[in-house]
Amino acid sequence: MTRASLDKQPHEVASMFDGVAANYDLTNDVLSLGQARLWRKEVAKAVDARPAQKILDLAAGTATSSLPFAASGAYVVPCDFSLGMLRVGKRRNPWLPVTAGDATRLPFRDDAFDAVTISFGLRNVQDTQGALRELYRVTKPGGRVVICEFSHPTWAPFRTVYTEYLMRALPPVARAVSSNPDAYVYLAESIRAWPDQAGLARELQGAGWSDVAWRNLTGGVVTLHRGTKQV
Repeated sequence: MTRASLDKQPHEVASMFDGVAANYDLTNDVLSLGQARLWRKEVAKAVDARPAQKILDLAAGTATSSLPFAASGAYVVPCDFSLGMLRVGKRRNPWLPVTAGDATRLPFRDDAFDAVTISFGLRNVQDTQGALRELYRVTKPGGRVVICEFSHPTWAPFRTVYTEYLMRALPPVARAVSSNPDAYVYLAESIRAWPDQAGLARELQGAGWSDVAWRNLTGGVVTLHRGTKQV
């Protein structure tokens, strides 16, 4: 859960995502003006999955984000708290080991994964630090984390235009393409309330990650954060 929606309980957020599962990927492509696919490619490059490695794809939704890792020869576990999303993902890719799980209480042993990643899901966790510590716990020493999340555009004029799009244009577009437009009003509010690039970097460091760095995509609309678990 995000700072913008502290009145929402975790089961309400899960139910909201259940309700948009069927058209989730299409809606994201429309609302991001086609950028969502580019962002997924950048995540895959940053994770740099290798054959026989174990990758945790947290907040995987319908598991679309997990496919590039599987294609690399890695063993990928798509994990999400929305059963509706996971059901859609399992129907589309029945061979993937989709797993239901809470980001703050992951159902995996310590030091289980070579890399962990979460895209556009950390905002939806009530306890950001708890989730980052859990990701740290299940990562092998020397392993890596990659977080792809909405952030703050770095150029002030563009930031103004972007904020106007979020609050004015996004909801009516969502009403046209989504079965649950309220979920995308929540999306816009959560993005506005989310920490900036340096703020999230501090959260990562506070959870124990080292070598923390970030790279902006689409002018800072989205940012890739990276970190390493010390050996």
